[in-house]
Amino acid sequence: MLAMKKYLLLNFLFTFLLFTQCSFSQVDVVYSELVWSDEFETNGAVNASKWFHQTQLPAGGNWFNGEVQHYTDQLTNSFVNNGFLNIVAKKETYTNQGITKQYTSARLNSKFAFLYGRVDVRAKIPVAQGTWPAIWMLGKNVNEDGAYFDSQFGTTDWPACGEIDIMEHGITPSQPTNYVQSALHTPSSFGNTTNIGGIIANNLGNDFHVYSMNWSPFQITFLLDGVPFYTYNPAVKTPNNWPFNSEQYLLLNIAMGGIAGNIPANFNQESMEIDYVRVYQNTTVDTEAPTNFTATVGAVTSSTIELLLNSNDNSGNVNYTINYSGGTISLANPAGVQKSVIVPNLTPNTNYIFSVSASDLSGNNYVANPIVVNATTTNVIGCSGTDTEAQQGAFTTGYNYSFETLGNDVKITFEMLDTGRVGVVAFLWRQNPFTEYQMTNVSGNIYTYTITGQTIGSTINYAVKFAYAGGLSVTKYFSYVVGTNCNLDTNSYSQKQLFYPNPVEDVLNFDLSETENVVEIKDIFGKQLIKMEVGSSHQLDVSDLRTGIYFLQIKNATGTHNSKIIKK
Repeated sequence: MLAMKKYLLLNFLFTFLLFTQCSFSQVDVVYSELVWSDEFETNGAVNASKWFHQTQLPAGGNWFNGEVQHYTDQLTNSFVNNGFLNIVAKKETYTNQGITKQYTSARLNSKFAFLYGRVDVRAKIPVAQGTWPAIWMLGKNVNEDGAYFDSQFGTTDWPACGEIDIMEHGITPSQPTNYVQSALHTPSSFGNTTNIGGIIANNLGNDFHVYSMNWSPFQITFLLDGVPFYTYNPAVKTPNNWPFNSEQYLLLNIAMGGIAGNIPANFNQESMEIDYVRVYQNTTVDTEAPTNFTATVGAVTSSTIELLLNSNDNSGNVNYTINYSGGTISLANPAGVQKSVIVPNLTPNTNYIFSVSASDLSGNNYVANPIVVNATTTNVIGCSGTDTEAQQGAFTTGYNYSFETLGNDVKITFEMLDTGRVGVVAFLWRQNPFTEYQMTNVSGNIYTYTITGQTIGSTINYAVKFAYAGGLSVTKYFSYVVGTNCNLDTNSYSQKQLFYPNPVEDVLNFDLSETENVVEIKDIFGKQLIKMEVGSSHQLDVSDLRTGIYFLQIKNATGTHNSKIIKK
């Protein structure tokens, strides 16, 4: 068995090297030095120098999430046999700490904690109803009585300590068979995380799979059998959304019941078999700076500029820092591999200057930092407006919509204006042939989806379904000619009769027929910047607005008048 394990380890290293050549584009830092592992070579009890049995019940006598098991240090719940760790959940009456439960299992804490690196766990997991197998991590500083590091380091409550769920199964009944989930818990999503990714694993429950997590200072990426499927990377990192800058330790367990669902009456026992647990980091001292650093401009749209970055470094990884008027972007990428960085949320028809620097993970800087590049965003090509019409359900306030041509792609954005809706999600509907796509949440109730490979001059027809607790509302279908602008005015008044000048520099003058009017100005993303009541004649100070295109809405007794204004 030992010879076989060595063979498997060599085979894994070959696969790992092959993976690093194929997956650079999604894993930002490649960790290659094995710093801690358990190959589970010795039959019997788990290695006490590497693992701790967490058995102490939380206050109240029950584990969280409605779970019904006792975690024990019994050999029948966790043992090594023939090169595999077995964690076994069993139906048995067991009394401990003065409390009797009907199920037992094991929860192991690693006695090793680390900051940044890659975790690989090869395992076969149970899929029986009511079981919740998990491979996960917690901050070493978690304040949890009974955890291995708690007595010395437990100063921080959950989830401020950060939780990284590498693999969970059994708690997603709405997902297809063979679905495994990864998630991150932070104070920004306390108790109801939205930071979730998942993937279908072939023949789950019968086959071994490698569950991996790659953690750098910039992002956390989850992988199944070497293939990345979900990356968490907040643009602006704060303790609220990124408590992942301190050491974490590993946990292996099977929970029973609770949010894993009802346990069948005929349940006897189920096992999670683990072939190995391996942690990789980069520990070699590095004194060489990056070389051959280049930074150029790629694709440009009205709201984004692509920067193409590349550099070599002996360590295998390069950090890039981009400074511009909108802030700072920091990221990493494998050395010698071009990195495409899309700088978002820019103003149309505006010149931006980017100062880009390269360094390695040890802090050695490229000799000629920084490289300065500049580019000018294009004008907006698209259509925006507000409507209330529904083809299913109803809207009380309505919705904003926008279609923007970006090269041969069309970015479609909708915002639901109705208030009081809980659990809102949005799906883009293609009219013919009918297709539904889940949209990405931007913020609040703003959702976007980009359809690619469109033909300039062709007409597309799309609507959006907003689903929420207790119902749904579907917008009407909108027809948009790719590569064109729309006339946003909905009445016969000319812009000169309503407001002037356009383009405007400092003051927008209104000449309206009604004495009571509501004026609203939004940016191209639908964010409200100005809303006020004005009379028939009014001078509006817009000097604080940045150069770009905005949407003006005037509401009065004659109706709603939508127009586009340009701020010089």
